[in-house]
Amino acid sequence: MSDMTDQKHIASAFDRDLESIQAQLMKMGGLVEESIRKSAKALKSRDIELAETVRKGDKKIDDLEERVTMDCVRLIALRQPAASDLRTALTVMKTATNLERIGDYAKNIAKRTEVLSHLPAIEGAAGAIKRMAKEVDHMLADALDAFIKRDAALADEVRHRDLEVDQMYNALFREFLTFMMEDPRNISACMHLHFIAKNIERAGDHVTSIADQVVYLATGELPEEARPKGNGVPYEVSTFKESEE
Repeated sequence: MSDMTDQKHIASAFDRDLESIQAQLMKMGGLVEESIRKSAKALKSRDIELAETVRKGDKKIDDLEERVTMDCVRLIALRQPAASDLRTALTVMKTATNLERIGDYAKNIAKRTEVLSHLPAIEGAAGAIKRMAKEVDHMLADALDAFIKRDAALADEVRHRDLEVDQMYNALFREFLTFMMEDPRNISACMHLHFIAKNIERAGDHVTSIADQVVYLATGELPEEARPKGNGVPYEVSTFKESEE
């Protein structure tokens, strides 16, 4: 077999391995999206059984993250990829890490659902949190789509949409403070709800990190422009009073 044939064979084997790893990453992404949706639904409906499925399902996400990372490390060590292929492998590893963290946040939401089911309901809060989670879920779907298509423009759009998630979080935080000041009996429930909202806000940050990596994958450079943050940004629309879709 000639050297040229050997090189083609190695390249072909590398491409197959990398495609397999990316397929596992997309499977992991689908599980994380499902966890976000289920945890928000369980919170709104106070469905403890559904919340428990989210908690138990997190192990699959953790196992996939470990598998993707180890496969990438093995691929880099054995195949010694060229610069562009190395960039893909590194992006896959970082994306898997971010997905695992988002899965953890969904699990944390599920953990607090049982506690909240025994506390007085805060009117409109669960619906508002569900809308916030829905936006993060849509961002994640688009970030993963941008990864598949190597679409830097779509990834950059996702980065900027995180501002809306930050604004929604800020509005929720103010609403919770108001509820706690109006009636001390709301304090415990509002504290748990605040931690849930913060978990979703942090999940949005990890989605943005995935989008950053997609920009790097597509262009070879990380975004120069810092993504906008919503800390302290006024958000005048009453979050709790919107109708649920």
